[in-house]
Amino acid sequence: MRHARVVVPHDAPDRTPIRLARGDSVHLGDRDTDWPEFVWTTIAEGHEGWVPAKLFDRQQGPATALEDYDTRELGTQADEVVTLQYELAGWWWARNALGDQGWIPARSLELLDDDDGEDA
Repeated sequence: MRHARVVVPHDAPDRTPIRLARGDSVHLGDRDTDWPEFVWTTIAEGHEGWVPAKLFDRQQGPATALEDYDTRELGTQADEVVTLQYELAGWWWARNALGDQGWIPARSLELLDDDDGEDA
């Protein structure tokens, strides 16, 4: 497993994460100005969140999810070491020492050599 040290703390947004399953119908809105690979997504239940646009069959309006996705973000503190699982659209799905998981921006992390990582 890869590990990383948090160099810029990340605050998870104060909104309910949304989960998509492959085949779900959604409505896509505007692209994010800071993260242009992400599109504002509304699921059938009315919940909304940012999702990588490449996970849909269209760029805007009514669309279908091509893969499963969870928008949960992981709040972090500076110097915390996290375990990385996979990267998507400039974000890493990570696990902290307490076992909590979620997305962290790659630009907030310093990747460590496997020998430098602590068990997180």
